[in-house]
Amino acid sequence: MTSADNRKGALPAAVYLLGLSLFAMGSSEFLISGVLPGIASDLHVSLPSAGALISAFAVGVLAGAPPLAVLTLHWPRRATLLASQALFVAAIALGMLTSSYWILMVARVISGVAYAGFWAVAMTTAVSLVPPDRTARALSVVVSGLSLAMVVGGPAGTVISGLAGWRAGFWAVAIATAATGVAVWLTLRQPGQDGGPEPELKSELRAMKQPRLWVAFGTTIATTAAYMVTFGYLGAMVTETSGLSESWVPAVLSLFGIGAFVGLTIGGRVADRFPFRVLAVGIAGMIVFSVALAALAAQPAAAIPLVFLLGVAAFLVNPAVIGRVYTIAAGAPTLAGATNVSAFQLGITLAPLAGGLAIGAGFGLASVCWVGAAIAVVSGIAAFADSRLHRRPAVPQGAVSAVAEQQ
Repeated sequence: MTSADNRKGALPAAVYLLGLSLFAMGSSEFLISGVLPGIASDLHVSLPSAGALISAFAVGVLAGAPPLAVLTLHWPRRATLLASQALFVAAIALGMLTSSYWILMVARVISGVAYAGFWAVAMTTAVSLVPPDRTARALSVVVSGLSLAMVVGGPAGTVISGLAGWRAGFWAVAIATAATGVAVWLTLRQPGQDGGPEPELKSELRAMKQPRLWVAFGTTIATTAAYMVTFGYLGAMVTETSGLSESWVPAVLSLFGIGAFVGLTIGGRVADRFPFRVLAVGIAGMIVFSVALAALAAQPAAAIPLVFLLGVAAFLVNPAVIGRVYTIAAGAPTLAGATNVSAFQLGITLAPLAGGLAIGAGFGLASVCWVGAAIAVVSGIAAFADSRLHRRPAVPQGAVSAVAEQQ
């Protein structure tokens, strides 16, 4: 980063490319739900069997991130990023070129592992490219790729698949991933931009022993599940509870995405200086807006603005949540960052299960908002515990370097 960039507070171009890469790869996770009927028909399997392909990707992310982080610990980050993207593209190609359901299942698991590996290393690389006072801002840019994948990439891929067959959307994801991989490789080629000191496994494992780090992981899981439980059933709520036509669903989902972008922008600017205040405001917002949406879901004039506000509050906390992990494990962030990726995926995976239990118990679609509010309360408890631990003197971590944690 040049001195001019430092004066202006600009982020390196590589940070934005990492976010764009995460957008390309993450679109695969949200695309598949829109093409399940086509997959089931083409592969001659039941719809629930096709739905298991979603879980296969999640398993790859959950189980793959920490081991892959250890395996590639001594690789240059630039090489690791490219290898993850290459493996992701190869896995998509394998799945798209086969007519076997089980080969596609394996390909989904592999693509989940590659996605998790890229996500973890991308965040660690972004942190290494900026000074400490811009960590949360850089992380918010990278994570914004995931939010865009949720509300833009997935729906766009579904449209492509609708026009040219279910495989076309995945081929588009593969092409976009390959293109961003080349761009990241070229952008990170400058000396000194490969990111930080040589990581050591002992330091990484030592950092993972810190209790407050696991509290931070718990905050990640709970804050993610708190908004995903509502987002996962948002389309059904729009049509069945609010009484709007299906044509409203893309607009409402996009409104949530716009709110998410606003929240990420604000959180990225403020979370470096005031992480716990950002967490408090964002979590309180998720509780209030979830409760309000549960009560007013049948009234579109109130429900639609609340969707936007929930998006703002939900993604306001993300830079602070991620920043806490990288602050606590500042000297050995690779394994901690990878575990946090698994924590995000666990929150995404648990959310629909929790919402399904409420709906299955006969409480109606709007009950998922009450579930979201309850999970947000749990996330608030975890964030409060983190703030208490933060005030205590840090235990020496050997090779883990001490950094000043911003309050």
